[in-house]
Amino acid sequence: MSQRADTVSSDRIRRPYVMGGVVMLIVLYTLDQVSKHMVVSHMTEGQVIPVVDGVLWWRFIRNPGAAFSMGESITWIFTIVMAVVACVVVFYLPRARSRAWILGLFGLLAGVLGNLTDRLFREPGFGRGHVVDFISVPHFAIFNVADSCITVSIVVLAILMLRGVPLDGRTSEPAQPAAEDRS
Repeated sequence: MSQRADTVSSDRIRRPYVMGGVVMLIVLYTLDQVSKHMVVSHMTEGQVIPVVDGVLWWRFIRNPGAAFSMGESITWIFTIVMAVVACVVVFYLPRARSRAWILGLFGLLAGVLGNLTDRLFREPGFGRGHVVDFISVPHFAIFNVADSCITVSIVVLAILMLRGVPLDGRTSEPAQPAAEDRS
């Protein structure tokens, strides 16, 4: 098969996964932003609402730092890092041919864009905004939908890398046995 035919076939196979990834991106980003809007609109900062007593609470905080509130004084650095990560993901998405890579990258992009939106447009100001976190479980950081997307996607992408699944999804084909000489 020619390289052009191989590319056309690959693009035809890839298209439904990309469309699914775009839908996933929109749904996850919207879920993140709507849930944060609901928390900010209906809860006061510091308020705790039990969801499943002893297991899950809504606990509204504004996080200027990263996970576990680390780096609270360098919020602007997290904004730059998230913008760079979003650009890197957008750079690699067109190269991805594997369904798992495509969905993992779109999930990562949804999470990064969700938290980047907070950093850019929430108080105290552009590029220094605090991320709205509200999902609380015992003995763990308080997080949000975007954080969950980032974590799950990073785990998926790490497994793909550890298993040696290339971004283009190609598997190495076994070597063909040499034709025996019949002379």
